[in-house]
Amino acid sequence: MTTHAIHESQTLRIERVHDTPAHETAWTVAAYETPVSDRMWVLTATGATPAPVLQDLLIHLADGDGWDTVIGAPVDEKMVTSATQPLSDAGWKHTVDGRWIRWTSPDGDAGVQLDAFAAQHASQNLATWTIWAGPGPDRPTWAITASPYTPSSLLAGLSGSLAHETGTRQAQLGREHRTRLATSAPAAPAVTAGRPAGRSR
Repeated sequence: MTTHAIHESQTLRIERVHDTPAHETAWTVAAYETPVSDRMWVLTATGATPAPVLQDLLIHLADGDGWDTVIGAPVDEKMVTSATQPLSDAGWKHTVDGRWIRWTSPDGDAGVQLDAFAAQHASQNLATWTIWAGPGPDRPTWAITASPYTPSSLLAGLSGSLAHETGTRQAQLGREHRTRLATSAPAAPAVTAGRPAGRSR
């Protein structure tokens, strides 16, 4: 079974494929300049993506903060800095390995990866960003991928969720709490009653 949600402007669409295996794409979010144009950007999430992360994503989209803005430039240094600021603030390790730029949690159980090659080929809508938790970006427990024009404010929100739940700020609470996002059972976020269908202003 598949559920579709389409914004009243018809320029933001969400597809949720139910009963998806944990490592396969269960959520697809796509933004368009007009209802009939090509995608401006696309974001996907695997079936095991935890409910708190999905809820943060859906709240950000419902608030309309930047997703409906036409993005005219590929990934640049300013955008990368903005998208990953929460990780830097939380003291995550930053490394460069060929085409991969990575920010990894102090325990190494979560991270954000930027594919610099894909970022320079923005017109192809390749998976440029990977947000993950688990053993590593190549074997994640769950992952979110995003194309080059995904708004930096949306990426920063997801980075902040990841850093807040698994980063150094939670160190005093012990390992059990810090790994919650890596091991939480997937669930559909609750729908808030009374939220208007359109953008908040």
